[in-house]
Amino acid sequence: MSCKIRRALDAPLIPAADRETPRRTGRATESCKRSIALLVSGVVLGALLGFAQPAGAGEPASAADDSATLRDFVQAKVVDGPLLVVAAATTTAPKVKSAPAAAGPDYVGSQACMKCHSNQGGTFSKTLMGDIFLKKPRNAMEKAGCEACHGPGSLHVKSGGGMDGGQPGDMISFRKDSPRPVEERNAVCLGCHEKGDRTYWSGSAHESRGLACTNCHQIMEKVSPDHQLIKDTELEVCFACHKDKRAQEAKSTHMPLIEGRMQCSSCHNPHGSATDSLLREPSVNETCYKCHADKRGPFLWEHEPVRDSCVNCHQPHGTTNEYLLKVQRPMLCRQCHAGVGHGQPGNPTAVQEFNRACQNCHTKIHGSNSPAGELFQR
Repeated sequence: MSCKIRRALDAPLIPAADRETPRRTGRATESCKRSIALLVSGVVLGALLGFAQPAGAGEPASAADDSATLRDFVQAKVVDGPLLVVAAATTTAPKVKSAPAAAGPDYVGSQACMKCHSNQGGTFSKTLMGDIFLKKPRNAMEKAGCEACHGPGSLHVKSGGGMDGGQPGDMISFRKDSPRPVEERNAVCLGCHEKGDRTYWSGSAHESRGLACTNCHQIMEKVSPDHQLIKDTELEVCFACHKDKRAQEAKSTHMPLIEGRMQCSSCHNPHGSATDSLLREPSVNETCYKCHADKRGPFLWEHEPVRDSCVNCHQPHGTTNEYLLKVQRPMLCRQCHAGVGHGQPGNPTAVQEFNRACQNCHTKIHGSNSPAGELFQR
């Protein structure tokens, strides 16, 4: 390549403000290409010089042909060809070696934990979970012991302990004052316990209110006979938040929860369900029919409020009325059957005002299979 071409390559580029916008004529495309060629960066033009000889650029005939020769070369080899791409590829910035990544935490084994946490390890080993993880592991995850839930502890051991700061490498804490969000702590538990009754946990009433698994369960110590609860009984765990249900259970007529004949989870799934009120069954009636199968039917004569929902007449947790009725008979019946021609309401001598009230005559109030049972009298 001659010095003439070199001088042309070293010529100053035309500033953008001084360039004329090409007119939209037949020569517009040619002008745009030439402008692009003159605006190629100095680095690319330097690379272009090195490629000129191998690419087949000839010597210019005279100094007057310098610019034309260079433009024709750029036109053929850069604007219309692949040389610009090749030249740009040769000017990539040199690679800078990045600093080596800091070593992450590693597993050290439960024995390292016991050197400082012997008391917690002793109580944990007496629980069902502790007996499995520390004595009878069934897989690689359970063999990790303490670190299966709290995470790898090498950095924790190396630093001589310390509280969970929510940073990578810190031991995961499940305390109420843990800096980690509830979702992160619950995800540790759901890693093993996501199936079965926990299938509907995501989006459930308890999950959406920010409850953590450790709000109801005590993992490190055996407090309850079953399910590693934080209190002796399931009833006390539920009553800690549902105080209105505690008051209803204290009334004269109530579900036999206090007597221990059933539990809250007999009807409800605290970890979530596909129905309202966390019921285990598809509806209120299906839940009641598990024990009161004689009320299921089908009947020849159906009582519409009964078929609709048992809670139209009954308060399931407890009331001061017999049979868990919301209000006493006959007022309960009159909520729907007002003015049916049974005489003056409130007359103490009327048959519907004493004893079983309306059911003195309408005995089959939940439904009748008698051909003559339209009024639920038989």
